[in-house]
Amino acid sequence: METAADLSHHGILTLIPTLVVLVLAVTIKRPIEALIIGAVVGIIMLNGGDFVTVTAETTMRVLADDDLIWVILVCGAMGSLIGLFIRTGALAAFVDIVTKRVTSRFTAIMATWALGVALFVDDYLNSITAGAAMRKITDKYRVSREMLAYVIDSTAAPVSVLIPLSTWGVFFSALLVDTGLAAEGEGIWTYISGIPYMLYAWIALLIVPLVAAGKFPLIGPMKKAEYRAQEFGQCVPPGAEHIQASNESIVEKEGVIRNVWLFIMPLAGLVGFTIYYDMEFLPATYATLALLTLAIIGLRILDHHDTFNTIIDGFKTMIEALAIIFAAYMLKDINDQLGLTDYILELTTPFMTASTLPFIVFGVMGLIAFATGSSWGMFVIALPVIAELTLATGAHVPLVIGATLSASTFGSHACLYADATVLTAQSCGTTPIQHALSQLPFAVVGALLSLIGFAILA
Repeated sequence: METAADLSHHGILTLIPTLVVLVLAVTIKRPIEALIIGAVVGIIMLNGGDFVTVTAETTMRVLADDDLIWVILVCGAMGSLIGLFIRTGALAAFVDIVTKRVTSRFTAIMATWALGVALFVDDYLNSITAGAAMRKITDKYRVSREMLAYVIDSTAAPVSVLIPLSTWGVFFSALLVDTGLAAEGEGIWTYISGIPYMLYAWIALLIVPLVAAGKFPLIGPMKKAEYRAQEFGQCVPPGAEHIQASNESIVEKEGVIRNVWLFIMPLAGLVGFTIYYDMEFLPATYATLALLTLAIIGLRILDHHDTFNTIIDGFKTMIEALAIIFAAYMLKDINDQLGLTDYILELTTPFMTASTLPFIVFGVMGLIAFATGSSWGMFVIALPVIAELTLATGAHVPLVIGATLSASTFGSHACLYADATVLTAQSCGTTPIQHALSQLPFAVVGALLSLIGFAILA
């Protein structure tokens, strides 16, 4: 097991690349450039003048990362699925049914929230599918795309964390066993014991109905976005037209007979396949895409040329989002070399006791997750140290697990360039920075309430 004494880092200098990214992302409102510049700054810090060669080597190494390959394949396949839903009229059929039951702005937002809860099995499934399904419905009631993205992102990671039958539950339950917080074969039950204490996920999920009902005030960019949408009917924010155009690049085939089951059954199948393949989302996505393709061709809804062209076009719609995610993985690689997580842990470890551990874990690890966009990879490094401190101090294990998962959820929800942020923005037709900045006040409120909760519970 890794101990605090084993940690290696480059001191306070480890903060520089991430600070550069945060400042540039907010200033120029373009995350991909900010991420690349931040990564290059880190490369120069590590390697000096030979940064061009090292940057090339870094891009090759990052592109070969198993986690990034998984993200590219899953997101590309999901883009293809959405493309087929649009081209066959299946998505429009679903929208038609939901539209009949949605009668106001409130019910439009709550329908989006309910769909997000239903797509609990994976946050990527939630982010990509819910946006495509609900764009036209929320546009009808002048809900800004920033609000739509906020609602979807608030049910992506939070719901996947709270329902253990998800990719998040499987990943973290295995990590609990590996780090000694759970006995062999007891990972999922130990994970479940922490669910009541996953305060940020609960709070983020429950704030949405308050926002929809007007009981939670709109502030900052979200207030401006909602004013723009409600007063002028401009749901898509200025500067996001290219994303909207990408989402509209695939159109419904003229004369096709709409069938809602062509939308519902594949999604139900995707959930079923994910469970069948032991929560492995990639083979489940492949199986769903393959069966949907065979059904479309077999039922002669589209010919095979149209079908496979749509599959390729659907993959293309994810290119910009995947480029940003690739740049975020570059930053993660550099931060790992600089020892950012190790440095922060070394600074805070002396202050961790049984009573302060949950509070510090959420505050510190949430801040790192927010700054780096690493909701899973960072915890592979940090959780062994957290587990050692938990056992050494006698802290309440379920409470520490709740704090850890809350920190990871906050990072996924709030970070300007986290996977879920980027994918949600793409599916909703807004830029990642517009989405992130408009939802940040809600995320901060949730984080502050969670900090208070962990202080009280400890």
